Amino acid sequence: MIQGIGASAGVAIGKAFVLPNWEWSMPETQVNPVDLAKEFERLYEGIRTSKDELEFIKKEFREVVGPEESSIFDAHLAILDDPVFMSEIRGIIERQYKAAEVAVKEAIDHFVAMFDLLDDEYMKERAVDIKDVGNRLLKHLLGAPEVTLPSDTQPYILVAKELSPSQLAHLNPAYVLGIVTMMGGMTSHSSIMSRALGIPLVAGLESKLSSPIQTGELLIIDGDNGNLYVNPDQATTEHYSIVRDRQREKRQQLELLSSVEAQTRDGVKLRLAGNISSVKELDLALKYGAEGVGLFRTEFLYMDRQSFPTEEEQYEVYKLVAEKVGEHPVVIRTLDIGGDKHLDYFQLPEEQNPFLGYRAIRISLDRKDMFQTQMTAILRASVHGNIKMMFPMISSVEEVREAKAVLEEVKKDLDRRGIPYNRNLQIGIMIEVPAAVMIADFLAEEVDFFSIGTNDLVQYALAVDRMNEQIAHMYHPYHPAVLRMIRMTVEAAKAAGIGISVCGELAGDERSLPLWLELGVSDLSMSPQALLKVKHRTLNTAASEARRIAKLCFRSRAAEESERQLTQFLDKAIIQPVVKGDA
Repeated sequence: MIQGIGASAGVAIGKAFVLPNWEWSMPETQVNPVDLAKEFERLYEGIRTSKDELEFIKKEFREVVGPEESSIFDAHLAILDDPVFMSEIRGIIERQYKAAEVAVKEAIDHFVAMFDLLDDEYMKERAVDIKDVGNRLLKHLLGAPEVTLPSDTQPYILVAKELSPSQLAHLNPAYVLGIVTMMGGMTSHSSIMSRALGIPLVAGLESKLSSPIQTGELLIIDGDNGNLYVNPDQATTEHYSIVRDRQREKRQQLELLSSVEAQTRDGVKLRLAGNISSVKELDLALKYGAEGVGLFRTEFLYMDRQSFPTEEEQYEVYKLVAEKVGEHPVVIRTLDIGGDKHLDYFQLPEEQNPFLGYRAIRISLDRKDMFQTQMTAILRASVHGNIKMMFPMISSVEEVREAKAVLEEVKKDLDRRGIPYNRNLQIGIMIEVPAAVMIADFLAEEVDFFSIGTNDLVQYALAVDRMNEQIAHMYHPYHPAVLRMIRMTVEAAKAAGIGISVCGELAGDERSLPLWLELGVSDLSMSPQALLKVKHRTLNTAASEARRIAKLCFRSRAAEESERQLTQFLDKAIIQPVVKGDA
């Protein structure tokens, strides 16, 4: 057994197909100075072709996994427009009289070497993006063919030194049982995309293998624990065959619960809603029985385009979502860009720490024209369903009041135009920064509901960037400070008589169910993929027993202690199998 990093869960058993590394044959002769213009023309044509290809891949991939994961290719397009990267290439052509492909190769090597010297795993993994973009450009400059995958219909486990997002986008999940990469980790783009596609992946094996894996060798990968077996013995193969078959059976059984209410064994009902970024994700959430939308990330309507979406374009999307959901609520979060989310056509300032900078509600209040357009579209759509509006990254009462003042202006404009809207539209805020927790009682007087965004709350409360693998182990949602902040927020909401829900990743973590039962939080919103697992867990849990465990967690002084209590409770639960009669 070889221990790597479990970057995408699941078990896969199959024969290896080893993806060849990029190998380029470069011209050694220098370019005649009179032919430099021709080299620049070749370079720019290669860039244009690469951009067109990336746009096509992004569109195709978006239809499979949604806009959030497909936005990875925006980073690739940005590299082709990056003035520093392009200046380096042009400089090599101009000063050293080298062919365009040689200049691109040297520029790639320069930036990759520079990133590798940085003591930052996240930046090292971004070097993969530069290599991916550069190799795409080289392919067009050299007229080289794509590296092809097996053409037969026999499924395989793909093995590569590092797998670029472009290569992953071309894979057919029906034929790729799993993936093994020598490089990369949890935060690499290939890992993110593998999780979105549901393909098991084990990464970070470069220094662990005594000899290279060969095409045709039998592999077992355990993406849950990061284990790789090369040419395993019969006992190991039989064991993992049982594990794999049980995982498949569980997935199939869980789908029978789509129409079943999420209710504990002793009668406590939860409302499980979906977090969505697109209509495609909504369809998946509804398929799995979501009771509405607890978080509609509207920023993805603004991506993959050349200008801000118009009022009419937004209205049509919000209306469609509301009509599809019917009587259940649709919580629409206003634009949350900045941090790690950017728009090609809206230039954000260079910031040392963008996560603490110009983003979310701060941009909306600064660009009220943009804010008013979105609010107008939401209000217009509110007559077509149970729509609610939510503001992100609130840290003060003043921000809420200023946002509500803009909303009143929009309402007056709609009144003047004679356009109907829901005059009782509920307004809420995300609780995701410690400042909002500490003044939750004040904020509760201003709005109709809170939604706790646990991802950012954990990050800001603990001052830990979870994408930084050097400190990712310190990102702990069960830290006593985080649990206390969650409890404070829930208590403030209940004291004020307003709604309270949780929409971060913690909502979709089965282990956390006892916390919500103890706190009396009945509204949870999560990714569509988590809905059935949490529902199954709820159906097999007694609220009275869960509350006892949660009380211990809220008294714990260490995150590990709380996690151990919750994990043990999950493991000891008597899980009833799903049968068709349940549905």
